Amino acid sequence: MTESLADPQIGTAARHRAADATATAGPSRLVALDVLRGIAILGTLGTNIWIMTNREGLVGYIAEIKYPATGWLWAERVLQQLAQGKFLGLLTIMFGIGLAIQQASAQRGGRRWPGKYPIRAGLLLLDGLLNFVFVAEFDVLMGYAITGLVVAFVLATSERAQRRWLILAAGIHLAMLTLIGLAMVFDPHTPAPHKPLDPNPYADGSFWDLVVFRLQNVGEFRSETVFVFAMSVALFLLGARLFQAGVFRPAGARIRKWLMIIGFGVAAPIDLIAGIAGNGAYFVLTRYGTAPVVSLGILALVAHCYLRRPQVGFLGRRLTEVGRAALSCYILQNLVASILCYGWGFGLAARVSPDARVPFTVGIYLLVSLIIVTGAHFWLRRFERGPVEWAWHLSYQALAGKG
Repeated sequence: MTESLADPQIGTAARHRAADATATAGPSRLVALDVLRGIAILGTLGTNIWIMTNREGLVGYIAEIKYPATGWLWAERVLQQLAQGKFLGLLTIMFGIGLAIQQASAQRGGRRWPGKYPIRAGLLLLDGLLNFVFVAEFDVLMGYAITGLVVAFVLATSERAQRRWLILAAGIHLAMLTLIGLAMVFDPHTPAPHKPLDPNPYADGSFWDLVVFRLQNVGEFRSETVFVFAMSVALFLLGARLFQAGVFRPAGARIRKWLMIIGFGVAAPIDLIAGIAGNGAYFVLTRYGTAPVVSLGILALVAHCYLRRPQVGFLGRRLTEVGRAALSCYILQNLVASILCYGWGFGLAARVSPDARVPFTVGIYLLVSLIIVTGAHFWLRRFERGPVEWAWHLSYQALAGKG
């Protein structure tokens, strides 16, 4: 997915070249992939926007998870839970699918795999580092770059070895979640009261103050990347295997059916009830446990819909455009929200009263989404790639020596 996220034109060509390697799926498969990428990008904003509209940014967002829900906080919890972890999981799965597409393309062209993929991973790591330092401390690109590099070499092994890697990674992740769950049961404790940031770089600092704050707290801000590494490896490999098994083809109906049953019929109710009724106590277990399973249901549902009705439609076209410029849209949506909410921009987050926080956040989400969707539409009417994708493509050509 590194390739198809940063350079969707290459990704599209690779999907066409890989068509006979995965059997004929028709245009619906391609539509579903692009739409899913767009959904994942705008969906992650549905989680991140609550961080941006918090007066203390990520620090305040994490602290508020532990607060008992009253008043507007109930509505906030419901809206957050609907997005929490689902689209992060979907984006992670899509990266794995992208790797499978690239590998199939390399095999069709008689090229060694992973070949020059480490260059792509290095560029994504650089993108993520710049995004972390200058835009968003909750960047996921750095983690995806490292995970993608590991999984790229795993995909070069036998199916049996890949299955073992998948089981091992999933087992490690589930073991960590189990230990966390047991700790919550046998060692319950009341979290210490949150001390407000003083000074608060999110509300009162300059752009450079926030950069320095991220660098000073790099360990805390990057801890999630380390924690989810095993989960990411498992979801990358699962995405690759689902693609190879034909989840986007008519023959994959049985796979899609079971993914929707497990995702929506089993995981979604547990996720919603635990996330809301648990008053934030089960945040880790839902975000990293049930939410990725719900992501599989979303994947299967979109694939099923576009197989039954290949017409893209207005909404599908807009999502496809966001998907084609996914890397640009991911970075830009966080940057636009930062300008609107943080003190170095318009500073709106600090000016909103707690009673208006939920409608304000929903309004900012809709505004940023409109800006991103409109920008992607008009940019791609004139150019083949998004601006970040264009810079990424030129960098890869220079480093890989490709004309």
